Amino acid sequence: MRILIITAGSRGDVAPFTGLGRRLLDAGHQVAVAAHPPFAALVGGCGLDYRPVPGDPQGLIRDWSRATSREEAQALTRAYADGLADGVAEAVAGGADLLLTASGPAPLSRTTGEAFGIPVIGTYLVPAFATGEFPLPNARNADGLGPEGNLAAGRDVLRRAEGVFAGSVTRLRTRLGLPADAPSAPGDIRPVFHGFSPLVVPRPQDWPSGVEVAGYWWPARPDRWQPPAELTDFLQAGPPPVFIGFGSMAAGQGERLSELVTAAVKRAGVRAVVQAGWAGLSGCGGDVLAIGDVPHDWLFPRTAAVVHHAGAGTTAAGLRAGVPAVPVPVMADQPFWASRLHQLGVAPRPLPFQDLTAEALGDAITACLSEPAHRHRATELARGIAAEDGAASLLAHIGSQDAG
Repeated sequence: MRILIITAGSRGDVAPFTGLGRRLLDAGHQVAVAAHPPFAALVGGCGLDYRPVPGDPQGLIRDWSRATSREEAQALTRAYADGLADGVAEAVAGGADLLLTASGPAPLSRTTGEAFGIPVIGTYLVPAFATGEFPLPNARNADGLGPEGNLAAGRDVLRRAEGVFAGSVTRLRTRLGLPADAPSAPGDIRPVFHGFSPLVVPRPQDWPSGVEVAGYWWPARPDRWQPPAELTDFLQAGPPPVFIGFGSMAAGQGERLSELVTAAVKRAGVRAVVQAGWAGLSGCGGDVLAIGDVPHDWLFPRTAAVVHHAGAGTTAAGLRAGVPAVPVPVMADQPFWASRLHQLGVAPRPLPFQDLTAEALGDAITACLSEPAHRHRATELARGIAAEDGAASLLAHIGSQDAG
């Protein structure tokens, strides 16, 4: 079967699908991943076919931060959504028997699948169905809402997400010769498999049938990857360091953050591996090593703790490694995952990015490392997560459809 995985966003929105794609490849399917051009090498390096969809997420985040009005920010979003819609249509036109879609581009994937007569399965990395059990990621004023408030907040999240692509879906339907029906929403797709552990977010009892929590899909490690000698030498030269990285966040703030991180590391009295990310973080001093992209599944088990922005992928990698965390959420779904880490007992209270100072970060690192319960709970959770096979139920479903 020819399977096309459609995703959009930053590296954390792409990397898990390389692992899922490899599992599908091993099961005998032909697999391609449609993603933004900056991730062509990541996809191809994992042995998967790549199909481009327009868009520069790093540039978009930078331009959003510079927008001087809400109207300007909305115009940027519309342009991004329209380009993505065209790209999804072109990627699907390249041929597929089945579409797997991330939640972001799901309305575009469903519309295109409808036009080409191709079934669509949801493969979502964050909870994407309203529930009374918790407010969805991106919910406004998410604390202490109660079941009815959680449900209302979740529906508001879904309405806003649908609105991002509403105009693009309407134009896409016209382009593809479809009736001008109401725009497709992520909730229109069934079945849906959520790629996170039920130990981290149990499946809500009030979710509809056909919506499952499958378990994590781990990023594939690029073929023939080897750790840089500088990194292995640093790890061997002293006790396990703290990892510090903000992934795709804080573009353009590298100089300020580098100084802050260096001071925080000194305050906490730890060694640190600092990942540049989109912010361009660096470090100075014998106890700090700055690195580029390194597979988290290799690095994180060799650290004492991970300081990160609490994106879904980095959160998952830290949990898999069994190390405690210091979550520093910035935006989007990150406050949700940061709060979840704290509730699970593997992290101190989240330190919001807007409150980040050298003193606050140094003290948070100290608090994380000085509480043995954080590492104990992290080790316990990692053991449970290791016993899961997040791809198994999806592969079984696809296998049953293929056989039929």
